[in-house]
Amino acid sequence: MPPEILFDKLMDRLPNLRKMYREGLHGRLRTCDPPITVPAWMVMMTGKNPGELGIYGFKHRRGPSYSEGYIVTSVNVHEKTVWEVLSDKGRRSIVLGVPPGYPVKHVANASTVSCFLTPSSDRPFTNPEEMKEEVIKAAGGKYVFDVTFRTENRADLKRELFEMTERRFDLAEHMAKTKPWEFFMMHEIGFDRLHHAFWKFFDPNHPKYVKGNEYEGIDLEYYAMVDARIGRLVPLFGEDCTTFIVSDHGSKAMKGGFCVNQWLEQEGYLTFKKKVDQPVELDKTEIDWGKTKAWGWGGYYARIFFNVKGREAQGVVKPSELEEEKRRLAERISKIRDNTGRTMKNWTTEPGKLYGTAIGDKPDLMVYFDDLDWRSAGTVGHDSLYLFENDTGPDDSVHSMDGIFMMVRPGRDLGGKEVVGARVEEMAPTLLTLLGVDPKEEGFDGKMIGEALEGAGR
Repeated sequence: MPPEILFDKLMDRLPNLRKMYREGLHGRLRTCDPPITVPAWMVMMTGKNPGELGIYGFKHRRGPSYSEGYIVTSVNVHEKTVWEVLSDKGRRSIVLGVPPGYPVKHVANASTVSCFLTPSSDRPFTNPEEMKEEVIKAAGGKYVFDVTFRTENRADLKRELFEMTERRFDLAEHMAKTKPWEFFMMHEIGFDRLHHAFWKFFDPNHPKYVKGNEYEGIDLEYYAMVDARIGRLVPLFGEDCTTFIVSDHGSKAMKGGFCVNQWLEQEGYLTFKKKVDQPVELDKTEIDWGKTKAWGWGGYYARIFFNVKGREAQGVVKPSELEEEKRRLAERISKIRDNTGRTMKNWTTEPGKLYGTAIGDKPDLMVYFDDLDWRSAGTVGHDSLYLFENDTGPDDSVHSMDGIFMMVRPGRDLGGKEVVGARVEEMAPTLLTLLGVDPKEEGFDGKMIGEALEGAGR
């Protein structure tokens, strides 16, 4: 959820959120690098950065393999979340859909429902497991984890999107009323899906916006539905409950996709055994690894891997030359131009330098193309380096670095004060402090959002 949509465009038409905005605190919530759902929510709930978590996106390369990868799940999260810390102290939580939440973990003092990564409701998706039928019943007979948002069938998507979110709020109301808790957290993936699937329809600044289209008001329609449900849910929390509304990153119009691997081929870093003359995934091509220095992955940012001797099976880059190779490639990336000839605002970094500690299956370089306005297209065989449709299915938006932060404390009018400089990793120690737990004693060494503590009377 981006502040530009909630705060700047729609707030005056959302009565429940507007009341919270005027009586509470609000501001931008700076996300982590990379600004992606996985790892951002775990950064928020563990207080650890992606390097400390060893999580750099939804999918990871498996070790030094050229082709094997894996999807990040809850199994890959080894740091304690807020609700796990509370559970250790015998304090109860309700946690709905926070990613990555599948497979669902056993947490003694928490009632949890897994996230949108859950493959099917046929699998165990609740903790405790016997709560599953109760969840399905509370959600109207069917619990929906996610929708297929990369589709041209926008009519069906709209119906499924609204239905999914309504069912999740039905469950949230049931849980808030029937389960014991001191900490309650609900995650809704619907905003992400709305923005990716419909951004070009409601944003006049999107390159593909057409005035008067049938989905021009869908952003207000969806936000207003959620606003009404928030108006029903929050009063159930009681008069002594501090409530936060936060997002893990923002969203904005996608300009296009930059074909990172075609560019690497053009620059002499990537060599194919056979010419690729039709669009295809990189893994389905024949790469001449003996002549390849580096290759990349697509996504909302690019991950670059070097072909290093002694690390990769057919490595060619000497370990002693790796740092210089990184520097040279980063310099070349900084000079890339867009389709109009303008130099892109590209940013390249290394996990170790960015995070200090960087564990797990990390890339050698991380690249944001043009301040994230262009996503990284990993496929090859296109007629141009520049794509104006996403290469992995319809997608109208990219991620941005600022999400939203709101806080309200019943009985305390905080005057709509703006909070400046809040960051996602500050949320966990802030929440623990509000719950009377010393975050430093639990290994949370980050700073806290001081205005939130002050506003809650701590």
